[in-house]
Amino acid sequence: MTATVPPPAAPPIAPAPPRSGTPTHRPARMSAKGRRTLGSVARFVTIGIVALLFLFPIFWMILASLKNNIDIVDPSRTFDFVPTFENFINVFTVADFGRFTFNSFVIAFAATAISLVLGLPAAYAIARYTVRSATAFILLARVIPGVSLLIPWYYLFAQVGIVGTFQVMILSHIFVSLPIIVAIMASFFEGMSIELEEAAQIDGLSLLGAFLRITLPLSVPGIATASILSFIFSWNNFLFALVLSGNDTKTLPVAIFNFIAYASVDWGGLMAASVVITVPVMLVALFVQRYIVSGLTAGATKG
Repeated sequence: MTATVPPPAAPPIAPAPPRSGTPTHRPARMSAKGRRTLGSVARFVTIGIVALLFLFPIFWMILASLKNNIDIVDPSRTFDFVPTFENFINVFTVADFGRFTFNSFVIAFAATAISLVLGLPAAYAIARYTVRSATAFILLARVIPGVSLLIPWYYLFAQVGIVGTFQVMILSHIFVSLPIIVAIMASFFEGMSIELEEAAQIDGLSLLGAFLRITLPLSVPGIATASILSFIFSWNNFLFALVLSGNDTKTLPVAIFNFIAYASVDWGGLMAASVVITVPVMLVALFVQRYIVSGLTAGATKG
């Protein structure tokens, strides 16, 4: 009896190579022009969404400031209304916002000026002697909540008897302005060449003379940037003015509460007062935004 030997397995058949001219199924690639168009559309959509989120409340505020109180609370009169400037007239005649505007300007201007006098030499020393930890410490004073300082400040200023005066308002706003100026100008001074100052000292100038006659004139863009931001931050400050100001030193952010009563709110006056506070700062920011960006960028890239 003989055993049956199975036949050998057939070798696997390799797939046939594609014939010349046969279409292959490859994923379609977008052309460079299509990618640029898609990127432009995505960029404009993103900018539009961000602009809408920021500008719509301001647009609604300006629109409401031109209505009477009945039209403001009526959704059907959102755009269909007769414009009136009565709210703005009442803001300056009845609510005396001209005096509050003057107070805000004096306090913000004085706090910015004093902060420049104190902050420029401090920033220069930090930049030239590379005391970077000092910058972080000064910025820490800006980061901590201001409310944590109000109670000791109020107690100390009350002991001295200056609560409610312009002095205490300017001193408290220096706490807002000085860290900004030191942080911006320290970065700006770090980016400046020290050779010019050394050459001026070789020619006979003292260190102070080189700082005043060489460094400061070359730092005008940075000083302008720091001054504008400091003024805007002081102009918008609400917390310190709410606690430390008096009837004669009340600023605009605090005076806006005059339109809120116990059982009612003058929405028209409130919106008009908000426009008076917001629009000047917005116009300043729009006109000088190029200088702000260039000043901040110069300090960041040169350092």
